[in-house]
Amino acid sequence: MPVRTKAVASAALLTLGLTACGAEIAPAGDAATGSAHYPVTVDNCGTEATYRTKPARTVSNDVGITELLLALGLADRMAGYVMPDDKGQVDKVAWKDGYQRTTWLSKQQITKEIVLEARADLVFAGWHYGFSEADGFTPQALAGLGIGSYVLTESCRSGKGQERGVMSPLEELYTDLANLGEIFDVRDRADELIAEFRTQVAAVPQPERRPRVFLYDSGEDKPYTSGKFAAPEEIITKAGGRNVMGDVADSWTTVGWESVVRCDPEVIVINNYGSPDAEAKRKFLKTFPPLAGVSAVRNDRIFVLDYVDLVESPRNPAAVTALAAYLRSVTTG
Repeated sequence: MPVRTKAVASAALLTLGLTACGAEIAPAGDAATGSAHYPVTVDNCGTEATYRTKPARTVSNDVGITELLLALGLADRMAGYVMPDDKGQVDKVAWKDGYQRTTWLSKQQITKEIVLEARADLVFAGWHYGFSEADGFTPQALAGLGIGSYVLTESCRSGKGQERGVMSPLEELYTDLANLGEIFDVRDRADELIAEFRTQVAAVPQPERRPRVFLYDSGEDKPYTSGKFAAPEEIITKAGGRNVMGDVADSWTTVGWESVVRCDPEVIVINNYGSPDAEAKRKFLKTFPPLAGVSAVRNDRIFVLDYVDLVESPRNPAAVTALAAYLRSVTTG
Protein backbone atom coordinates (compact mmCIF):
# COMPACT_ATOMS: atom_id res chain seq x y z
CA MET A 1 0.00 0.00 0.00
CA PRO A 2 1.17 3.60 -0.57
CA VAL A 3 3.19 5.38 2.09
CA ARG A 4 1.46 8.67 2.85
CA THR A 5 3.94 10.22 5.25
CA LYS A 6 5.39 13.65 4.64
CA ALA A 7 9.03 14.53 5.21
CA VAL A 8 9.61 17.26 7.77
CA ALA A 9 13.19 18.32 7.12
CA SER A 10 15.07 18.98 3.91
CA ALA A 11 18.05 17.15 5.33
CA ALA A 12 16.03 13.95 5.35
CA LEU A 13 15.47 14.29 1.62
CA LEU A 14 19.17 14.18 0.97
CA THR A 15 19.50 10.81 2.65
CA LEU A 16 17.29 8.97 0.14
CA GLY A 17 19.43 6.72 -2.03
CA LEU A 18 18.91 5.60 -5.62
CA THR A 19 17.63 2.06 -6.11
CA ALA A 20 16.95 -0.18 -9.06
CA CYS A 21 13.18 0.04 -8.98
CA GLY A 22 12.06 3.26 -7.37
CA ALA A 23 11.39 6.85 -8.26
CA GLU A 24 14.17 9.16 -7.17
CA ILE A 25 13.72 12.51 -5.50
CA ALA A 26 11.87 14.84 -7.82
CA PRO A 27 13.45 18.22 -8.57
CA ALA A 28 12.00 21.41 -7.21
CA GLY A 29 9.82 21.86 -10.31
CA ASP A 30 7.08 24.49 -10.09
CA ALA A 31 7.99 26.51 -7.01
CA ALA A 32 4.68 28.35 -7.23
CA THR A 33 2.85 25.18 -6.21
CA GLY A 34 4.59 24.82 -2.88
CA SER A 35 2.16 24.20 -0.04
CA ALA A 36 1.80 22.48 3.29
CA HIS A 37 1.17 19.25 1.34
CA TYR A 38 4.82 19.07 0.23
CA PRO A 39 7.23 17.42 0.45
CA VAL A 40 5.36 14.12 0.14
CA THR A 41 6.73 10.58 0.22
CA VAL A 42 5.19 7.48 -1.39
CA ASP A 43 6.25 3.85 -1.63
CA ASN A 44 7.12 3.15 -5.26
CA CYS A 45 8.22 -0.43 -5.97
CA GLY A 46 9.37 -0.87 -2.39
CA THR A 47 11.40 2.34 -2.33
CA GLU A 48 10.41 5.54 -0.55
CA ALA A 49 10.31 8.30 -3.15
CA THR A 50 9.99 11.93 -2.10
CA TYR A 51 8.58 14.80 -4.19
CA ARG A 52 9.30 18.33 -2.97
CA THR A 53 6.62 20.12 -4.98
CA LYS A 54 3.83 19.32 -7.41
CA PRO A 55 5.32 18.19 -10.76
CA ALA A 56 4.61 20.76 -13.44
CA ARG A 57 6.02 19.18 -16.62
CA THR A 58 5.40 15.44 -16.52
CA VAL A 59 6.21 13.23 -19.49
CA SER A 60 4.42 9.87 -19.61
CA ASN A 61 5.25 6.82 -21.69
CA ASP A 62 2.64 4.50 -23.21
CA VAL A 63 -1.13 4.74 -23.34
CA GLY A 64 -2.16 3.15 -20.04
CA ILE A 65 0.32 5.24 -18.07
CA THR A 66 -0.79 8.41 -19.87
CA GLU A 67 -4.44 7.69 -19.13
CA LEU A 68 -3.76 7.26 -15.42
CA LEU A 69 -2.71 10.92 -15.42
CA LEU A 70 -5.55 12.07 -17.67
CA ALA A 71 -8.18 10.24 -15.61
CA LEU A 72 -6.92 12.19 -12.59
CA GLY A 73 -7.38 15.45 -14.50
CA LEU A 74 -3.66 16.18 -14.74
CA ALA A 75 -3.31 17.25 -18.38
CA ASP A 76 -2.27 20.71 -17.21
CA ARG A 77 0.64 19.17 -15.27
CA MET A 78 1.96 17.35 -18.33
CA ALA A 79 4.60 18.41 -20.84
CA GLY A 80 3.38 15.59 -23.07
CA TYR A 81 3.27 11.87 -23.71
CA VAL A 82 5.08 9.28 -25.81
CA MET A 83 3.24 6.34 -27.37
CA PRO A 84 2.56 4.63 -30.70
CA ASP A 85 -0.76 5.25 -32.43
CA ASP A 86 -1.80 1.57 -32.50
CA LYS A 87 -2.57 0.78 -28.85
CA GLY A 88 -6.18 1.83 -28.39
CA GLN A 89 -8.65 4.42 -29.63
CA VAL A 90 -8.14 7.54 -27.57
CA ASP A 91 -11.28 9.30 -28.80
CA LYS A 92 -13.68 6.98 -26.96
CA VAL A 93 -12.75 7.55 -23.34
CA ALA A 94 -14.15 9.91 -20.72
CA TRP A 95 -10.82 11.76 -20.52
CA LYS A 96 -10.34 12.16 -24.29
CA ASP A 97 -10.25 15.95 -23.95
CA GLY A 98 -7.09 15.56 -21.87
CA TYR A 99 -5.28 14.26 -24.92
CA GLN A 100 -6.11 17.51 -26.69
CA ARG A 101 -4.81 19.58 -23.79
CA THR A 102 -1.33 18.09 -23.80
CA THR A 103 1.24 17.21 -26.46
CA TRP A 104 1.96 13.99 -28.32
CA LEU A 105 5.73 14.22 -28.16
CA SER A 106 6.64 11.08 -30.11
CA LYS A 107 5.23 7.88 -31.56
CA GLN A 108 8.61 6.24 -31.16
CA GLN A 109 10.60 5.07 -28.14
CA ILE A 110 10.98 7.47 -25.22
CA THR A 111 14.51 8.85 -24.85
CA LYS A 112 16.51 11.24 -22.69
CA GLU A 113 16.53 13.68 -25.59
CA ILE A 114 12.74 13.75 -25.74
CA VAL A 115 12.31 14.45 -22.03
CA LEU A 116 15.09 17.03 -22.00
CA GLU A 117 13.57 18.87 -24.96
CA ALA A 118 10.20 18.80 -23.16
CA ARG A 119 11.88 20.29 -20.05
CA ALA A 120 10.35 17.47 -18.00
CA ASP A 121 10.53 17.54 -14.22
CA LEU A 122 9.00 14.06 -13.86
CA VAL A 123 8.90 10.95 -16.08
CA PHE A 124 6.17 8.37 -15.48
CA ALA A 125 7.11 5.09 -17.16
CA GLY A 126 7.83 1.47 -16.23
CA TRP A 127 10.22 -1.41 -16.76
CA HIS A 128 9.43 -2.64 -20.29
CA TYR A 129 7.19 0.44 -20.50
CA GLY A 130 10.01 2.80 -21.42
CA PHE A 131 12.59 2.18 -18.70
CA SER A 132 15.43 -0.05 -19.89
CA GLU A 133 18.97 -0.66 -18.68
CA ALA A 134 19.97 -1.73 -22.19
CA ASP A 135 18.97 1.66 -23.58
CA GLY A 136 20.33 3.61 -20.64
CA PHE A 137 16.90 5.06 -19.93
CA THR A 138 16.41 4.45 -16.22
CA PRO A 139 15.25 6.34 -13.12
CA GLN A 140 18.91 6.61 -12.06
CA ALA A 141 19.93 8.10 -15.40
CA LEU A 142 17.11 10.63 -15.18
CA ALA A 143 18.10 11.55 -11.64
CA GLY A 144 21.56 12.34 -12.95
CA LEU A 145 19.91 14.86 -15.27
CA GLY A 146 17.90 16.40 -12.44
CA ILE A 147 14.63 14.77 -13.57
CA GLY A 148 12.39 12.85 -11.18
CA SER A 149 10.57 9.63 -11.96
CA TYR A 150 7.73 7.37 -10.94
CA VAL A 151 7.68 3.67 -11.87
CA LEU A 152 4.44 1.96 -12.94
CA THR A 153 3.59 -0.56 -10.22
CA GLU A 154 2.64 -3.28 -12.73
CA SER A 155 6.26 -3.19 -13.85
CA CYS A 156 7.92 -3.37 -10.42
CA ARG A 157 10.54 -6.10 -10.28
CA SER A 158 10.12 -8.76 -7.62
CA GLY A 159 13.75 -8.70 -6.54
CA LYS A 160 14.34 -12.27 -7.71
CA GLY A 161 15.60 -11.31 -11.17
CA GLN A 162 13.89 -9.63 -14.09
CA GLU A 163 10.45 -10.98 -13.13
CA ARG A 164 7.87 -8.28 -12.62
CA GLY A 165 5.02 -8.12 -10.16
CA VAL A 166 4.72 -7.36 -6.45
CA MET A 167 0.95 -7.32 -5.85
CA SER A 168 -2.35 -8.28 -7.47
CA PRO A 169 -3.11 -6.38 -10.71
CA LEU A 170 -6.06 -4.27 -9.60
CA GLU A 171 -4.22 -3.36 -6.41
CA GLU A 172 -1.42 -2.14 -8.70
CA LEU A 173 -3.94 0.15 -10.38
CA TYR A 174 -5.38 1.42 -7.10
CA THR A 175 -1.90 1.88 -5.62
CA ASP A 176 -0.74 4.03 -8.53
CA LEU A 177 -3.89 6.14 -8.45
CA ALA A 178 -3.43 6.71 -4.71
CA ASN A 179 0.28 7.50 -5.09
CA LEU A 180 -0.33 9.89 -7.99
CA GLY A 181 -3.07 11.51 -5.94
CA GLU A 182 -0.48 12.25 -3.26
CA ILE A 183 2.27 13.31 -5.68
CA PHE A 184 -0.01 15.76 -7.52
CA ASP A 185 -2.16 16.74 -4.51
CA VAL A 186 -5.37 15.39 -6.09
CA ARG A 187 -6.08 12.67 -3.56
CA ASP A 188 -9.83 13.39 -3.48
CA ARG A 189 -10.07 12.71 -7.22
CA ALA A 190 -7.94 9.58 -6.84
CA ASP A 191 -10.13 8.26 -4.04
CA GLU A 192 -13.25 8.88 -6.15
CA LEU A 193 -11.82 6.89 -9.05
CA ILE A 194 -10.67 4.04 -6.81
CA ALA A 195 -14.11 3.80 -5.18
CA GLU A 196 -15.83 3.94 -8.58
CA PHE A 197 -13.60 1.21 -10.01
CA ARG A 198 -13.98 -1.04 -6.96
CA THR A 199 -17.76 -0.71 -7.18
CA GLN A 200 -17.76 -1.42 -10.92
CA VAL A 201 -15.67 -4.57 -10.50
CA ALA A 202 -17.62 -5.80 -7.45
CA ALA A 203 -20.89 -5.53 -9.41
CA VAL A 204 -19.82 -8.25 -11.87
CA PRO A 205 -21.54 -11.53 -10.93
CA GLN A 206 -19.30 -14.53 -10.30
CA PRO A 207 -20.26 -17.89 -11.84
CA GLU A 208 -20.29 -21.24 -10.09
CA ARG A 209 -17.88 -22.64 -12.70
CA ARG A 210 -15.03 -20.58 -14.10
CA PRO A 211 -14.16 -21.24 -17.75
CA ARG A 212 -10.46 -21.63 -18.57
CA VAL A 213 -9.12 -18.54 -20.36
CA PHE A 214 -5.83 -17.96 -22.19
CA LEU A 215 -4.57 -14.46 -22.96
CA TYR A 216 -2.81 -14.33 -26.32
CA ASP A 217 -0.67 -11.26 -26.84
CA SER A 218 1.62 -12.25 -29.69
CA GLY A 219 4.20 -14.74 -30.93
CA GLU A 220 4.01 -17.77 -33.18
CA ASP A 221 7.00 -19.86 -32.11
CA LYS A 222 6.13 -19.22 -28.46
CA PRO A 223 3.18 -17.19 -27.18
CA TYR A 224 3.58 -14.05 -25.09
CA THR A 225 0.92 -13.96 -22.39
CA SER A 226 -0.07 -12.79 -18.91
CA GLY A 227 1.11 -14.38 -15.68
CA LYS A 228 -0.35 -13.65 -12.26
CA PHE A 229 0.87 -10.05 -11.95
CA ALA A 230 -0.23 -8.48 -15.26
CA ALA A 231 -3.64 -6.86 -15.60
CA PRO A 232 -5.28 -9.72 -17.59
CA GLU A 233 -4.94 -12.07 -14.60
CA GLU A 234 -7.41 -10.09 -12.52
CA ILE A 235 -9.48 -8.94 -15.50
CA ILE A 236 -10.07 -12.61 -16.32
CA THR A 237 -10.66 -13.60 -12.70
CA LYS A 238 -13.04 -10.76 -11.86
CA ALA A 239 -14.88 -11.42 -15.15
CA GLY A 240 -15.63 -14.95 -13.96
CA GLY A 241 -12.89 -16.89 -15.73
CA ARG A 242 -9.64 -18.57 -14.74
CA ASN A 243 -6.36 -17.53 -16.30
CA VAL A 244 -4.67 -20.78 -17.32
CA MET A 245 -1.28 -19.11 -16.84
CA GLY A 246 -2.21 -17.60 -13.48
CA ASP A 247 0.38 -19.68 -11.65
CA VAL A 248 3.28 -18.03 -13.50
CA ALA A 249 4.95 -15.61 -11.07
CA ASP A 250 5.57 -12.82 -13.57
CA SER A 251 3.55 -10.15 -15.34
CA TRP A 252 3.96 -10.37 -19.13
CA THR A 253 5.97 -13.43 -20.12
CA THR A 254 6.59 -16.13 -22.72
CA VAL A 255 5.36 -19.71 -22.31
CA GLY A 256 5.30 -22.80 -24.53
CA TRP A 257 2.45 -23.86 -26.78
CA GLU A 258 2.55 -27.28 -25.17
CA SER A 259 1.47 -25.61 -21.90
CA VAL A 260 -1.44 -23.94 -23.63
CA VAL A 261 -2.58 -27.19 -25.22
CA ARG A 262 -2.29 -29.04 -21.94
CA CYS A 263 -4.46 -26.43 -20.18
CA ASP A 264 -7.10 -26.63 -22.96
CA PRO A 265 -8.51 -23.10 -22.62
CA GLU A 266 -12.21 -22.74 -23.33
CA VAL A 267 -11.84 -19.07 -24.29
CA ILE A 268 -8.91 -17.16 -25.80
CA VAL A 269 -8.62 -13.39 -25.32
CA ILE A 270 -6.60 -11.60 -27.99
CA ASN A 271 -4.59 -8.49 -27.09
CA ASN A 272 -5.22 -6.18 -30.04
CA TYR A 273 -2.44 -3.79 -31.03
CA GLY A 274 0.11 -3.23 -33.76
CA SER A 275 0.80 -5.72 -36.49
CA PRO A 276 -0.42 -8.41 -36.88
CA ASP A 277 -3.84 -7.04 -35.97
CA ALA A 278 -6.54 -8.91 -34.08
CA GLU A 279 -8.01 -10.51 -37.19
CA ALA A 280 -4.61 -11.83 -38.28
CA LYS A 281 -4.01 -13.19 -34.78
CA ARG A 282 -7.42 -14.87 -34.85
CA LYS A 283 -6.60 -16.48 -38.20
CA PHE A 284 -3.28 -17.75 -36.87
CA LEU A 285 -4.87 -19.29 -33.78
CA LYS A 286 -7.55 -21.03 -35.84
CA THR A 287 -5.11 -22.46 -38.36
CA PHE A 288 -2.15 -23.33 -36.09
CA PRO A 289 -2.12 -27.16 -36.10
CA PRO A 290 -1.10 -27.67 -32.43
CA LEU A 291 -4.21 -25.74 -31.33
CA ALA A 292 -6.69 -27.62 -33.51
CA GLY A 293 -8.00 -29.68 -30.59
CA VAL A 294 -8.13 -26.84 -28.05
CA SER A 295 -11.69 -26.11 -26.92
CA ALA A 296 -11.54 -22.35 -27.58
CA VAL A 297 -10.40 -22.91 -31.17
CA ARG A 298 -12.79 -25.79 -31.83
CA ASN A 299 -15.76 -23.76 -30.59
CA ASP A 300 -14.56 -20.41 -32.00
CA ARG A 301 -14.62 -18.74 -28.60
CA ILE A 302 -12.13 -15.95 -29.20
CA PHE A 303 -12.66 -12.49 -27.70
CA VAL A 304 -10.73 -9.30 -28.49
CA LEU A 305 -9.70 -6.53 -26.11
CA ASP A 306 -7.44 -3.59 -26.92
CA TYR A 307 -3.91 -3.24 -25.55
CA VAL A 308 -4.94 -0.34 -23.34
CA ASP A 309 -7.66 -2.50 -21.78
CA LEU A 310 -5.10 -5.15 -20.82
CA VAL A 311 -2.16 -3.18 -19.44
CA GLU A 312 -2.55 -1.36 -16.14
CA SER A 313 -4.86 1.54 -16.94
CA PRO A 314 -8.13 3.15 -15.87
CA ARG A 315 -9.81 1.05 -18.58
CA ASN A 316 -9.25 -2.19 -16.63
CA PRO A 317 -12.62 -2.16 -14.79
CA ALA A 318 -14.54 -1.68 -18.06
CA ALA A 319 -12.56 -4.58 -19.53
CA VAL A 320 -13.73 -6.76 -16.63
CA THR A 321 -17.34 -5.88 -17.42
CA ALA A 322 -16.93 -6.50 -21.17
CA LEU A 323 -15.19 -9.85 -20.77
CA ALA A 324 -17.70 -10.98 -18.14
CA ALA A 325 -20.56 -10.36 -20.56
CA TYR A 326 -18.79 -12.42 -23.24
CA LEU A 327 -18.03 -15.29 -20.87
CA ARG A 328 -21.65 -15.43 -19.77
CA SER A 329 -22.81 -15.44 -23.39
CA VAL A 330 -20.68 -18.43 -24.40
CA THR A 331 -20.81 -20.55 -21.25
CA THR A 332 -24.48 -20.33 -20.24
CA GLY A 333 -27.79 -21.22 -21.82
